[in-house]
Amino acid sequence: MNVLEDPAGLDELRALGARSVPVLSRGDKFVFAQSLKPIVEFLGLDEKSGPELPPRALFDRLDKFMTAQLGLLPLMPDDRLATHVPNRPRSYRHLGFHIFRIVEGFLDATQGIELEQAVFAIVPPDDVGTAKLVAYGAGIQRRFRAWWEANQTTDGMASLPTYYGPQTLHELLERTTWHSGQHVRQWMMLLEREGVAHHRPLVDADFAGLPMPSGVWDG
Repeated sequence: MNVLEDPAGLDELRALGARSVPVLSRGDKFVFAQSLKPIVEFLGLDEKSGPELPPRALFDRLDKFMTAQLGLLPLMPDDRLATHVPNRPRSYRHLGFHIFRIVEGFLDATQGIELEQAVFAIVPPDDVGTAKLVAYGAGIQRRFRAWWEANQTTDGMASLPTYYGPQTLHELLERTTWHSGQHVRQWMMLLEREGVAHHRPLVDADFAGLPMPSGVWDG
C-alpha cells in the first residue's frame, strides 16, 4: 500500500494512531519502520538488528557522501531544480537541500532537540539555486566534522529523542548515513537523467554494510 497515492491507506494508518510513514502494521498494532531494530522486534524475528558498522566508519561514510554531493550539486542546471523526482512530489531543489537537512536533524538530536518528521518536509525557497545549496551543505558538513572531533570516542549508546521513539546515537547515525547516501545515489541518477556527465564519486562498495533500500526510487 503506497499511502502517498492512496488517501484511504493513510486514513487506515491514522486510525491505528500512526501519524507518519513508513509504518508496519498487524491487526491493531503498528511500529514505525524507520530502522531495522523495531521491525525485527515487532515481527519476533531472531535476527541481528543493530548497526553493522561502528560509529567511526559511519562518520567516514557520511562525510564521504556529503563531499560527493557538494561536488555533484553544481552540475545540475538551475533551470531544472523545479523538476520533480520520479514517483514523488519532491523537486530536485528540495532533494538537494534534504540530503543535508537529514544530517542537520541528527546534529540537533545530539543536542537534545527531538527529531521530528516535519524537519524532513522543510522546502527551500524557489529562488535557491545550486550555489546556495552548496553553501548550506558545506556549513552542515563543517558542523558535522566539528561534532565528530568532539565526540569521536563515543560508544554510540547515548539515547537521542526522535518522533519514532528514543534511539541510540549509533542507530540514528546509521539511519542518517544510509538515508543521506540513498539520496546522493538518486542525485547521481538525476544528473544522468538530465544528460549531465559526472565521474560517479560513489560506487557500490561505498554503500556496503548499510541497510540500503534495494531500489533507488520508491515504487
